[in-house]
Amino acid sequence: MLSDAQFSSVYIACGYTDLRCGIDGLAAVIRERFDLTPFNEGEVFLFCGRRNDRIKALVWDGDGFLLMYKRLEDGKFRWPRSSDELRKLTPEQFGWLMKGFSIDPGISRIRPPERVI
Repeated sequence: MLSDAQFSSVYIACGYTDLRCGIDGLAAVIRERFDLTPFNEGEVFLFCGRRNDRIKALVWDGDGFLLMYKRLEDGKFRWPRSSDELRKLTPEQFGWLMKGFSIDPGISRIRPPERVI
């Protein structure tokens, strides 16, 4: 459901979030740490704890909050851990994240083999 949903804006809270927080706690994180309002329809805020196999999503649907929890049975989300910033994702990046890919595309350096047969 979460990967098929269409949102106007997708935000991820980089770094670690205490997933014991419920709706009120996550809404407070959005207001206090990131200085945004969680009351905009179509915006989803994603949070990840220390374990990379589960996330929480908070969405305002006009008359109340919807709290979604996703736990992967096998695999991990590639979550940016570098800071406590809020990042806005493109629809393409959101799709990558839900499929288990990194949202930061990059090219890794590889070394050529020492000996070619």
